[in-house]
Amino acid sequence: MPAPAASGTLLKYVPNPTILVRFHLHFILTYSTTSCITMSELSFKGHTVVVTGAGGGLGKTYSLYYALRGANVVVNDFNLAAAQKVVDQITQAGGKAVVNNSSVTDGEAVIKTALDTFGGVTILINNAGILRDKGFRNMTDQEFDAIVQVHLKGAYACTKAAWPVFRKQKFGRVVNTASAAGLYGNFGQANYSAAKMGLVAFTKTLAREGAKYNINATVIAPIAASPMTETIMPPEILQHVKPEFVAPFVLAVTHPDGPPANGKVFELGAGYVAEIRWERSKGAIFKTDASFTPSAVKQKWATVTDFTNPDYPESVTDFDAQGTLEAAMKLPSNPQSSPEVRFDGKTVVITGAGQGLGRAYALMYARLGANVVVNDVSEKGANAVVEEIIKAGGKAAAAVSSAEDGEGIVKVALEKFGGVHVLIANAGILRDKSFSAMTEQEWDAVMTVHLRSTYKCAKAVWPIFLKQKYGRIVTTASQVGIYGNFGQANYSTAKAAILGFTRSLSIEGKKYGIIANTIAPSAGTAMTSTVWPQEMVDAFKPDFIAPIVGYLSSEANTETSGSLFEIMGGWAAQTRWQRAGGYGFPVNTPLTPEAVISKWDIFTNFDDGRATHPSTTQESFQQLMENFENVQASDPYADPEDSELVAKAKKEIKETVDYAYTERDVILYNLGIGATEKELKWTFENDEHFSVIPTFGVIPQMLASGTIALDWLPNYNPAKLLHGEQYLSIKAPIPTSGELVNEARIIEVLDKGKAAAVSTIVETKDKKTGQVIFENQSTVFIRGSGGFGGKRAGKDRGAATAPNTPPQRKPDAVIEEQTLPQQAALYRLSGDLNPLHVRPVTSDSCKVVLESHTAFMNQILPEFAAIGGFDKPILHGLCSFGISGKHVLKTFGEFKDIKARFAGVVYPGETLVTEMWKEADKVVFVTKVKERDTTVLAAAGVTLVNGGTTKAKL
Repeated sequence: MPAPAASGTLLKYVPNPTILVRFHLHFILTYSTTSCITMSELSFKGHTVVVTGAGGGLGKTYSLYYALRGANVVVNDFNLAAAQKVVDQITQAGGKAVVNNSSVTDGEAVIKTALDTFGGVTILINNAGILRDKGFRNMTDQEFDAIVQVHLKGAYACTKAAWPVFRKQKFGRVVNTASAAGLYGNFGQANYSAAKMGLVAFTKTLAREGAKYNINATVIAPIAASPMTETIMPPEILQHVKPEFVAPFVLAVTHPDGPPANGKVFELGAGYVAEIRWERSKGAIFKTDASFTPSAVKQKWATVTDFTNPDYPESVTDFDAQGTLEAAMKLPSNPQSSPEVRFDGKTVVITGAGQGLGRAYALMYARLGANVVVNDVSEKGANAVVEEIIKAGGKAAAAVSSAEDGEGIVKVALEKFGGVHVLIANAGILRDKSFSAMTEQEWDAVMTVHLRSTYKCAKAVWPIFLKQKYGRIVTTASQVGIYGNFGQANYSTAKAAILGFTRSLSIEGKKYGIIANTIAPSAGTAMTSTVWPQEMVDAFKPDFIAPIVGYLSSEANTETSGSLFEIMGGWAAQTRWQRAGGYGFPVNTPLTPEAVISKWDIFTNFDDGRATHPSTTQESFQQLMENFENVQASDPYADPEDSELVAKAKKEIKETVDYAYTERDVILYNLGIGATEKELKWTFENDEHFSVIPTFGVIPQMLASGTIALDWLPNYNPAKLLHGEQYLSIKAPIPTSGELVNEARIIEVLDKGKAAAVSTIVETKDKKTGQVIFENQSTVFIRGSGGFGGKRAGKDRGAATAPNTPPQRKPDAVIEEQTLPQQAALYRLSGDLNPLHVRPVTSDSCKVVLESHTAFMNQILPEFAAIGGFDKPILHGLCSFGISGKHVLKTFGEFKDIKARFAGVVYPGETLVTEMWKEADKVVFVTKVKERDTTVLAAAGVTLVNGGTTKAKL
């Protein structure tokens, strides 16, 4: 049976032997019990998935979920017994899985198991992890190195081994596992924060390099119960953060037909999911001359950190560097703060200071009164800078060594100057290669010089800073570490790791007067000269970075800590995380990949007014905790009076049905219910008051309403079904165009003896925000389907079931409107294309059906007059409903709901008379056909907005 076309398109009428009399005594096409729009279950048959750290927790859950969906699974874990249990569980259930017991740092061995056992690999989940939590003061080198090895080196090694396979087959999916501790830093987790933040940039670089080969990489920051998190989370939290709320997301983003997640970052747990992205302030531009000093930076610091009208960069190129530099050069001299920012009596340690940025920093600090320790592996370079400082009247000493020798460097500061107050971790190297060509040695070298050196130097100064209750640290990341970059997987990973590391130092050092920040500078140096054109190297001098570093590391900076700043050519801006408002799935309902995909547009939407800017793990976790109480009733419409038959039917939940519309569709509907060319607010999209007539709300739900199966009723015959009543509630301002999604349920079923009365509800929501726009309740009567037991009288559902009896007085207002001969032909273009409205009913069989319905409705609804059959097209009942709603709107103003009972038919060209009585905030109305003095809408009424004080703008 063909399904209806997607929302916003015309439905082609296909003859069907099943005749359904609905939407008021007319025939429409029936699609039996099938849903109009369905999402098939995602299958991973034919895929081989490697999951590291899969002996328990998240990894185990991933493995089970993939196997259940048909994938071959490699269960990797250092605990052989735990891995084997997972494999046994999978194989006993009929799935395919194999153990791998290798260390994740031996990626070749991990992937070899997949190739040898299943002949390939298509999906890699880098999940393995360990914890070695300690306050930074007490953290050992072994504890730092172990975390970096398992989390960063392990992810690198396994991805590196799978990469050539992915490239060759032009398909691959990689999911890396970060953490809120990596994104925001966390006390006692400097090692873990570093590793987890490093994986963010690693993922972004993989996404760039893999895109042309259909290799996608996504990074998640999950919170879930596991053997690892059980050591740090209380039981009352663990019970809410089940791995089952994370695994469906991972399956969704790794499926070949999954949503667009390449290079993106997501926080998730406890049923909550949200994308996060970088947000950057406009920043401040400084004159690039001698007036560009730390004092000038202090003067304009509020501008640097002002997030009014921010940008949302996605790559290192999302900035007009040349234009900004030119603007900086044209500015007047920079105003200076008072008192001047100076470093008299302070000792500053600078790594990698033999040239480039480090040299510029050293010269600046010396000019401003500091004692400077110039570290560099080059004895010649370090001594040259020291001599330059001394000749200018400053104080400096060389510390010639690797930046990894933090203790040796600090020892020079203590011996020469008696202390240390500022650390500028600047040392770095490049070993750029595409990921496929990068060697393990090139990866390790960059990690060592950038990340481990920063750790070692910070470790060396930390006890001194703690004791004196003062210290300033500035570490060096890179825009590549923020956004990722082709050919720099090692460099981007190390630089991002430094950011996570520094944020943890900021948290631990706060109560001791220690401030730590990270910069992402772009400057012409010996390092960048290997990848930049010479004109860029010449223009973007290191001197234009130093003043920002100077202010951040000064006594004048007492508040800014744990922050990230991009700096280039006289411009400086702050960069922070922005998190979408997200979506919370019910915590008492199993989550599926299909459900994740259905809400994708909501939890990736940054523009719906719900976005936040968490800056700590506590702020991040708060929104997840709020979802703990998101409990969906097992059946919100359950009724103890329901028979078993009805109770079972109510539990049936159909797939949601999408509906998209434009301003054209709005105008077409408005015209369909009689709006004229003179009523521009309803017929001209550029009118300043262009709007939707509220009864349009019945249109988006029509297909969803038709998905509810009724064949469970005894003796069900769709030809004996009659649409009796319609209720519409307007829950929010109606957009003039949009994408909506409809959810339909049965809310009440009554046994009328010889008939059944079934009431359904359709909630129509904005697809992006989830906000409810409309609620429709429809009641249909099915002759011959009674006698199944259960309740006979319905519950009071407020305005949806109100009798709306007209007062015993003349109407307060009456509007007459002659319908057009082509009214039905026009209205049907809004979605109800049944030919009954454009051609007469002539067959005897159809007349018999109508005659039988007339007799039935005379029993159920006394208002019905006898109808023997139609010899010409009839008007849609919902068209009469809309015209009457328009009459109320014109007379009494906006309404928030409308209800009516269908009591007779209208022929196109006849005159509708709407009689209206205002009763407080209600308007009761009756609609009749003037020519035949026949009631067509009864028990009708609306509830006015603000008691009727809000008038329509006509």
